[in-house]
Amino acid sequence: MAEKRIVYRCQQCGYLSPKWLGRCPECQTWDGMVEERSAKGSSRAPATPSVKSRPVPFHEISSQDRARIVTGIHEWDRTLGSGLMPDSMVLLAGDPGIGKSTLLLQALARMARDRQVLYVSGEESPHQLKNRAERLGVRSERLLAYSECSLESVIEVIETLAPEILAVDSIQTLYSEALDVAPGSISQVRECAVRLMRVAKEKGISVILVGHVTKEGAIAGPKALEHLVDTVLYLEGDRTHAFRLLRSVKNRYGSTNEIGVFEMKEEGLEEVPNPSRLLLAERPVGVSGSVVVCSVEGTRPLLVELQALVSATGWVQPRRTTMGVDVNRLSLLVAVLEKKVGLSFAQQDVFMNVAGGIRIIEPAADLAVVSALISSYLDRPVPPDLVVWGEVGLAGEVRGVGHSVPRLAEAHALGFRKHLVPAGNVERLSRELGANCLGVRSLQEVMDALFNSPGR
Repeated sequence: MAEKRIVYRCQQCGYLSPKWLGRCPECQTWDGMVEERSAKGSSRAPATPSVKSRPVPFHEISSQDRARIVTGIHEWDRTLGSGLMPDSMVLLAGDPGIGKSTLLLQALARMARDRQVLYVSGEESPHQLKNRAERLGVRSERLLAYSECSLESVIEVIETLAPEILAVDSIQTLYSEALDVAPGSISQVRECAVRLMRVAKEKGISVILVGHVTKEGAIAGPKALEHLVDTVLYLEGDRTHAFRLLRSVKNRYGSTNEIGVFEMKEEGLEEVPNPSRLLLAERPVGVSGSVVVCSVEGTRPLLVELQALVSATGWVQPRRTTMGVDVNRLSLLVAVLEKKVGLSFAQQDVFMNVAGGIRIIEPAADLAVVSALISSYLDRPVPPDLVVWGEVGLAGEVRGVGHSVPRLAEAHALGFRKHLVPAGNVERLSRELGANCLGVRSLQEVMDALFNSPGR
């Protein structure tokens, strides 16, 4: 037998060390080195024999696009880039209990209508899978359930059944018997992912892996797993809210800006074709600090409500708390308001919330954040039929943003007739579209337009 040697591997970046270290010298993570035992002269499991191939000139390679696998769940297909690409590997990640397995089972049931699908679960027994399938109304003779954690057993079943689609829930529970390390470690996860990717490319199988997310928001175990797969999807949202966002952060075959919106119900995740209407259904009218912003996620304009609360505090250090908005961006905009408009937040707590558990990351929400802060500070509401968007610079200027036409179309469809937008955007619009748009160039003009104009 080969002699075993002890090594220590970082569970975040995979750095290998012959001795234990308190801090990884590669990624600077504390207490991330875990003991592993491997055979001398070999640091990985034996590779699966691959199909022999030869170098081929580019002009001999067929350029005909292969048809994508469409489920009919439009939010899922849009996020993947109009469907699942054959022979690809997709990583579906998200917090525990967010609905990853539910969404995956619903999508697999749709794809199993005209092709064979193998669902490998290392976390649930066949009876548990059956109960969840009945609750979701999943019934398909071509959807096969297999409860197993051994990679070698899974590959053997793949060789026998030759499915077109393979789903593994989750990659952290899968292990290779050739590695003498615990399941879920970076060596096991990376080795299992590499061998599954090799099988997918050689046999023409589309593979979907489910990955857990740590409390820091990273995929549990290897961050390098994101570099191995073709597409990375994150299912995110507040578990106390019904809405879930499926966001693409990597996609070799489509856009990384698309999102899918779902609503959690007893029957599973149901797609939301018009999320703006639901997000604004309970919006209060005539309340200070409430502003509607139009944010664009990929090609989809999304109207959401921003809520700000500015309240006097007796603490020496006032609080800056946000939900759905970057707290550093909020602190920057508060400083700009103090410098350029003259509002004092030194003895004011500032709270910012995006209603519905939505997270806004684009800078086009700056103008809405500023408007909500001013409205709450002065305790004066903005018009109920007003939509705001625009970027704010450190000099107090309002900068133009893209996608003005789809933003206006979405706002008009929901009954909003007034728009506070950057002047640069208004100048590029047609006279008909810009008729109800009020263009502003600075924060002082925002103050004058919303709170100092006649009738306000």
